[in-house]
Amino acid sequence: MTLVGLPETTVKESKDRVRSAIINSRFEFPSKRITVNLAPADLPKEGGRFDLPIALGILVASDQLPTSKIAQHEFIGELALSGELRSVKGVLPATLAADSVERCLVVPHHNGDQAALVGKGAHKSAQTLLEVCADLCGQAQLGLYRTEHHHVDVSDNRDLQDIIGQQQGKRALEIAAAGNHNLLFLGPPGTGKTMLASRLRDLLPEMSNEEAMETASVASLTQQEINQYNWKQRPFRSPHHSSSMAALVGGGSIPRPGEISLAHNGLLFLDEPEFERKVLDSLREPLESGEIIISRVAGKTRFPARFQLVGALNPSPTGYYEGNQARANPQIILRYLNRLSGPLLDRFDMSLEIPLLPKGMLAEGGDRGETTEVVKERVKQARQLMLSRNHKSNALLGSREIEKYCPLRREDAEFLETALHRLGLSIRAYHRIIKVARTIADLEGNELIEKKHLSEALGYRAMDRLLKQLSAQAV
Repeated sequence: MTLVGLPETTVKESKDRVRSAIINSRFEFPSKRITVNLAPADLPKEGGRFDLPIALGILVASDQLPTSKIAQHEFIGELALSGELRSVKGVLPATLAADSVERCLVVPHHNGDQAALVGKGAHKSAQTLLEVCADLCGQAQLGLYRTEHHHVDVSDNRDLQDIIGQQQGKRALEIAAAGNHNLLFLGPPGTGKTMLASRLRDLLPEMSNEEAMETASVASLTQQEINQYNWKQRPFRSPHHSSSMAALVGGGSIPRPGEISLAHNGLLFLDEPEFERKVLDSLREPLESGEIIISRVAGKTRFPARFQLVGALNPSPTGYYEGNQARANPQIILRYLNRLSGPLLDRFDMSLEIPLLPKGMLAEGGDRGETTEVVKERVKQARQLMLSRNHKSNALLGSREIEKYCPLRREDAEFLETALHRLGLSIRAYHRIIKVARTIADLEGNELIEKKHLSEALGYRAMDRLLKQLSAQAV
């Protein structure tokens, strides 16, 4: 048996799997020369998902299965030597593709959940090659297998009230959740930066059906199972700082989605970003376009990558930039912070310092503030207001939309321009400040952006103030 059409090693190995599966399913493996053509010929083929269609093609070609029986069907699945079907990746997008051409998709037993999750057609799942053949010949009838899942609300054990103090940090989370703004936390170790960031997802609404299908389709390319009860929960991805560029943005000889695509419609959290500068800079284009294009000799692959970026950063190599614990001069601290390039920093709508708690607050229990549910309700109302006006979140507004939906009174515009020059900010930062102010006004239910909203938005530029302060000290 010969395979043509750029098969990878795993596909070439299917020859032995298919042969053994056919024989163990009580069929006869043809003694003639067999050539299997995997089209289109210019795209590399990998994985075991071709086993089932190859086996059925051989059975049809050898007149052991009527040709008419496989019409209007699509097949995907890996075969064990015994003829059993094993689960594969990519079933969810395959189901959507089968729906688009009104075909019935036959999937492995344990992939039935994914086909049932989004499939509109009469798709089927099977445990063995023999079951598939029996169904095609009318000797048995396959259904779509669904496993039972126990729903676990992961937000039950996480609440904003778990965090003592840090009310400004919680306020920043509320604004970021309402407007989908990128957020950077600065502060010494142990101040709660990571804990605050982990609470952001619980403030966001569930994904719509369309968003959930997009996100689950990407996840299906890298994992075989998707929890059908939590599939509308927004993803929260936190890659390790040693992750390569390919792991973060996607890549490989056969392109695979990276962390930014797996965070599509959700959150990408970079904790103490020790990533290489070129890796961090690779986020700039996806943050603007909402997608990543991976180019290879065989062609280009486009993955969605519309995510909300959240970062947590120590302000110096020692974790401190003031007091006796700093142990680093301004030049060293600047070199440390310069790992984040100016263009990347510009893409953070908000940056906020998270200070150490005052002495005695932990012993006294501190101010725990509002619950997640109370804040989430305000976020929900603000998002409804901005969607009815913009038809998108405030963070996604373009320059023309900012002029249309974020008008400023003359004295407020002059106030903002003065602050901009004082901090040495770019035009991109100017637009981001206005968008954050728009979200703050929406949270209050105000149609007009006022000076107090601009002042609060300017308060979320901690990184700019820190860099300006360090630059002055380094001179």
